[in-house]
Amino acid sequence: MRRLAGLAAAALLCVTAACSPSNSNDSSSSSSGSKVTLSVWGWGPAENYQKMFAEYEKENSNVKIEARSFTAATEYDTILSTGLAGDSGPDLAWLRPGAQLQPLVEAGRLTPLTTEQVPGLKDFDKNVLRAATGDKDGKVYGVPFAVQTLQVVYNKKIFADNGIQPPKTWADMTAAADKLKANKIIPFAFGGKDDWVLPIAASIFGTSQWGGDAFLADVKAKKKKFTDPAFVAGIDELNKLKPYFPDNVAGVSYTDAQILFSSGKAAMYPGGLWELGFFGKNAPNVELGVFTPPAPAGGQGLMPGFTDGSYGVSAKSKHQAEALKFESWLATKQYGQLYTDTLSQLSAVPGVEPKDPLLKEVSTTFGAHGASYFMNEFAYGNPSSQTVFSKALQEMLLGRITAQEAAARLDKSVATWL
Repeated sequence: MRRLAGLAAAALLCVTAACSPSNSNDSSSSSSGSKVTLSVWGWGPAENYQKMFAEYEKENSNVKIEARSFTAATEYDTILSTGLAGDSGPDLAWLRPGAQLQPLVEAGRLTPLTTEQVPGLKDFDKNVLRAATGDKDGKVYGVPFAVQTLQVVYNKKIFADNGIQPPKTWADMTAAADKLKANKIIPFAFGGKDDWVLPIAASIFGTSQWGGDAFLADVKAKKKKFTDPAFVAGIDELNKLKPYFPDNVAGVSYTDAQILFSSGKAAMYPGGLWELGFFGKNAPNVELGVFTPPAPAGGQGLMPGFTDGSYGVSAKSKHQAEALKFESWLATKQYGQLYTDTLSQLSAVPGVEPKDPLLKEVSTTFGAHGASYFMNEFAYGNPSSQTVFSKALQEMLLGRITAQEAAARLDKSVATWL
């Protein structure tokens, strides 16, 4: 996972006594010998996390970990912000990376972490920790839990039945798409109704076009702009690939696209690594493969990725000592391996090796040909540049604006805060 050093840093409101970190058990302390309950909020499947946290409980009989999942992940920021501001929030919570973390830091909602409190932090690469670091004070506020990569997932049986191999050139990829379409199979399960997926797809198909991290560094240094022809060409790939997307692609939802792939109606799915867990559960008979789109001009493509969130401690938790001890465990290789093996995800904990062959393949490719997911680097502003660009890409797919105009909107938004 050497490529991690190159990274800069996919429910209803529950503000009741039942969600509070202070329930009938919480008033006690570990020093009295009574059990302390630590609540952990996140947007992942609670049952999987409860299973992993049970390993900690075995070694710490005075602590009970209560995982709570908010399935409406797009509403999670508001849910968490409200919870941490009041007295009904969690003891620990998943924190968004980068720009989305900063409002909580600036409002003083989180406990800063040190290597004395959480020794494992000293082993994390500084670029991974940037996703959990305050922009202004430079303090770390969370233990990163995952690395997400962006690529194309494909159905191996459909490929084999149609005599298709993972593409080595851009022409191979479009030729395969033409063949699939001729055989009444949707080449790419993809939809633009939920606009947050659009920058992800743009990055999957466009990162090699604009040059990955070198281009982003030039934008940060104000040597280049997002109106640069290479970036425009990169996002324009979505327009060029429209014939291979479902009909009325801008009206196809994220869930619709997942179903198209799971049901075998589509052969490929451009998305994040987190989709492997979803497809493994909902389409267990589909043998999955992954590939990185080749560079349009020829050669090896780049696989975008990012550090995906971290575990942070609420400044209002009444159990700081217990929460920080649990944080220390979350930074260990033991938990990292549990995370990878349970969720089919790449752990952010250093030294963890995935056992799953597909994850190993992704890890190897990312280590050799990884790049930063550009939107995580440029998601600041109000409204955020991510929001502005997501909506611009949606309009582009609808044919209302050009790729040049979509890029100009992103550039204008970034100029307000960069």
